[in-house]
Amino acid sequence: MIEMKGGFVKNLPKVYGLYTGGFAVFILIMAIAEQAGVSAKNIGVMFVAFTVLIYAFIGYLSRTVQVDAYYVAGRQVPTVFNGMATAADWMSGASFVALAGGVYFGGYTYMAFLVGWTGGYVLVATLMAPYLRKFGCYTVPDFIGTRYGGNLVRACSVFVLFIASFTYVTAQINATGTIASRALGIPFELGVWVGLISILICSMLGGMRAVTWTQVAQYIVLIIAYLIPVFWISSKVGGGVFPHLMLGDEVARLGELEQQFGLVKNSAADMKAAGVPGGLKYISGPHSGVPDGGMAVWKYLSLAICMMVGTASLPHILMRYFTTPSVKAARKSVAWSLFFIFLLYSSAPMLATLSKLALMDPNLPTGIIGKSISDVQSIAWVQNWSAVKQVFIADFNGDGILQLNEWFMRGDVVVLATPEVAGLPFVISGLVFAGGMAAAMSTADGLVLAISNALSHDIYYKIINPKAETAKRLLVARVLLVIIGAAGAYIASFRLTSILGSVAWAFDFAMSGLFFPLVLGVWWKRATRAGAIAGIMTGILSGLFYLLWVYPKFSVPIFGGVNTPFLGIDHLRFGLIGAPVCLVVMVVVSLMTKEPDAATQKMVDDTRIPTGKAILGKQH
Repeated sequence: MIEMKGGFVKNLPKVYGLYTGGFAVFILIMAIAEQAGVSAKNIGVMFVAFTVLIYAFIGYLSRTVQVDAYYVAGRQVPTVFNGMATAADWMSGASFVALAGGVYFGGYTYMAFLVGWTGGYVLVATLMAPYLRKFGCYTVPDFIGTRYGGNLVRACSVFVLFIASFTYVTAQINATGTIASRALGIPFELGVWVGLISILICSMLGGMRAVTWTQVAQYIVLIIAYLIPVFWISSKVGGGVFPHLMLGDEVARLGELEQQFGLVKNSAADMKAAGVPGGLKYISGPHSGVPDGGMAVWKYLSLAICMMVGTASLPHILMRYFTTPSVKAARKSVAWSLFFIFLLYSSAPMLATLSKLALMDPNLPTGIIGKSISDVQSIAWVQNWSAVKQVFIADFNGDGILQLNEWFMRGDVVVLATPEVAGLPFVISGLVFAGGMAAAMSTADGLVLAISNALSHDIYYKIINPKAETAKRLLVARVLLVIIGAAGAYIASFRLTSILGSVAWAFDFAMSGLFFPLVLGVWWKRATRAGAIAGIMTGILSGLFYLLWVYPKFSVPIFGGVNTPFLGIDHLRFGLIGAPVCLVVMVVVSLMTKEPDAATQKMVDDTRIPTGKAILGKQH
């Protein structure tokens, strides 16, 4: 690490203050370069390249050969900076790239994601983080394996962690591929591999220590990149200096425009005949629409519940609280995490609203709805995004005028395209590209690390080779890091579902197999090894079976083709099947088997006491 008076950790405010100032200077230089005639493509390349190189440099400086530093950053990360790192780890490509796009096309029913994700941190603070920190583990399976005892339960938890985290990481590599394809002017399939390389160079050498300090840097970039367009666009469309306070008025404006242009639903046959690419959407529902009717309300609440419980089960998030100096610091870190997350989440609905206004309002120079299709197709940003198959126009009625239902766009690029839609200087688009890359990379770093750490520590070291030397353990972890990342990039290239859809699956997987074994492991001394094994496996497998049963792209004859969701529980909510199965099976089997021994029960009691030494030693 960098040598300075008082040590690196004590100088973190100074280090990241200088970093933020340097990044502001870089933005200014890019703005001057744009005015001097540097092409938009080159500006995009420089934004992405510069920020990725900075992250790589931080990762190199954070290299380590110490087990404790590699797995938990030496447990010395201050609360504020751990909050920033957690926020970056959390605010993935789904939060930065896809969430506003979901609100853009789906209206405020998509707020269920925000409600659930935010509420999940209440569960993390009250049920998980302090107690797992007191336990002193390296990984989530490390807690489960030690709490319940035995290699089989440890392996089962690694299995769930792998499925959930790998599903999540494919979504993040998907996001990096989407950004890279536009910023660098390359095909999406190549962009995912560019994203993978960027992710690996930030995490290979230093593990959790490197990932922590790069995530702090990435948070600074992503929050600047998200907030500047919001305030700038607001000033252009008349939303005021502080747009968050004017959200209600802007939504009302959108409602009037929706009535003016009409919300018409296209038939599948018409879209197919027009050659609309798969994955592109059009505005067909009211922006301010709220759940109407019992089933709609249930679907809203059920999605929020899945996101809430899934949040409290995600291994890469829980790992972040293993890095704090104490139990008290872990609690404070959760609060800081929520604050830093709030800065973006409170802005996402506003960004979606402003982006729609810029596109739909005929009184704005950026409005395209109701304009000549030939004129719209001549706009530079429309051509650019059409070239990478993220935008499409279909003149269904042949009148040559662009109707609201004739404009198609991929939801995952709404945030990335909004600066261009609003007519902002391209330097802002470059900034957004850099922010999106930072968001996706920060989460992907944490996810790939969570998987490789679990496999290297809980499978290789704890089960296969308990006598392995430190150097060999870290070598195995780094090799696994590369293999997992490459596999994630390969799967991401197929785009099996949207970024937001993949993320929802990851939450459901974690919810199905990990939530109750973790919660009961802390709060119910009677929970047994057999109960945990049975609960984990029945929970994850029942959830997986249900996903295969209801998701059209996975439908195969063995599952009877495409099936109607039970009680509205579709592929985004299958955790509502897996988690109850896990709970019931775990409780029943635990009560039917011999209770844990006295030492285990005392360990559980000690875990719930905030003070005192960690249950596990520093090195284990």
